[in-house]
Amino acid sequence: MQSLLSTDYYVHFQGKAYDELNNYLNQNFHSKVFILVDTNTKKYCLPHFLDSAVGEHHFELIEVKNGEAYKNINTCSELWNTLTQKGADRKSVLINLGGGVITDMGGFVASTFKRGIRFINIPTTLLSMVDASVGGKTGVDLGVLKNQIGLFSSPEMVLIDNQYLKTVTERELRSGLAEVIKYGFTFDRLLWEEIQLFNTVNFEIVTDLIYRSIVIKNKVVLEDLKEQNLRKTLNFGHTIGHAIESYYLKNNDKKSLTHGESVAAGMIVELFFSSKLFGFSLKETDKLKAFTHRIFGKIDLQKSDFDAIKKLMIYDKKNVNGKVNFILLKNLEECEIDVQVPDDLITEGLEYYLTEH
Repeated sequence: MQSLLSTDYYVHFQGKAYDELNNYLNQNFHSKVFILVDTNTKKYCLPHFLDSAVGEHHFELIEVKNGEAYKNINTCSELWNTLTQKGADRKSVLINLGGGVITDMGGFVASTFKRGIRFINIPTTLLSMVDASVGGKTGVDLGVLKNQIGLFSSPEMVLIDNQYLKTVTERELRSGLAEVIKYGFTFDRLLWEEIQLFNTVNFEIVTDLIYRSIVIKNKVVLEDLKEQNLRKTLNFGHTIGHAIESYYLKNNDKKSLTHGESVAAGMIVELFFSSKLFGFSLKETDKLKAFTHRIFGKIDLQKSDFDAIKKLMIYDKKNVNGKVNFILLKNLEECEIDVQVPDDLITEGLEYYLTEH
C-alpha cells in the first residue's frame, strides 16, 4: 500500500512503516525517545513493535492504565511529571503505541509539554486506525464528556500495521467497524453495501477496509482540517452516540460501551431523524438497524434514560449558541450539517432504536 500524505505528515503502511520510522530516528537527532503504552499494549503490542523497529534505538517506556476512564487531565498530569522526571526536553520524541485513547492523549501530552515536543502515532485497534490516524485531533475527556479538552496538532508520522489487530478482541474489531460504516453512509455507499454482507467481524474481513477508510478521511481532512464545514460530516452518528457513551460511563449500574457500539446506535437514531426531516430511505435505516442489532447487539436503553441522554447532547462540540447540531442525510453520500431536531423527534428516534427490526 502506498503511503498517504496528509496535512504535513505521512501515513505509512505495513513493512514500509518501520523502514520509515528507522530512517526518521536515524536521520534526526533526538535526545530521548519515549514509548507510551497502556497495560494491554505493553503486553500484546510492544513485543511486535520492538521486533519490527530494528536498529540501535534506545526506547524509554512510559505506561498508563488502559481504558477510556483514564483519558483525562489527571493522567496527563502524571505523564507530564513522568516526562519531566525522565529528563525529556524539546528534542525528545514520544511514540504513542495503542488505541485511540493512547494516540489522542499521547498527542495532547506531547503537544503541550514544554510547548510541544514531537510525537509519532502507531494505532493498534481498528477504531484508531480508521479514525484517529488522520486529522491531527488530540485531546482528553472532561469527566465523562468526550474529547472536551484538546487541540489540533500533527504527528511526525503515523504507522499502520494490521498485525496489531490480531491482539484485539472481536468486540474491539466491531467497535472500529462502526466508523467504517459511517464512511459508507457519508462518502462511499459501496463500502456499506459490502459491509451489509458480513456475518461476523474478524481480522481477514477488516484489513481490506483500513486503507479505503483512511483514504476517505484524509481527503476530507485535507479540504477542511479545522472542521468548519465538510469535516463535520464525519461526526454523523456521534451527537447521539457520544451522549449514550458518556451516560453509560457515568452510571455504575450500566455496563460500559465501546465507542463503536455507541456510534452504531447513534447512526440508527440519526438516520431515523433523516427519514423524518429529509426523506432519507426508512428501508435503508431499517437495514442499518437490523445489521447493527445482529452484529453489535442492542444496547439495554430504557425510556427512563432518554432525558439524561438528551441533556448530555448539549456538550457536543458541534453545538453553537446552545443549539444541538446534528449531521443528517438526505441520501447516501449526501449530508446536511448543523441540523436542529425537535425534542419530541429525538425521543421518537430513541424509541425507534429500541423497536425490533
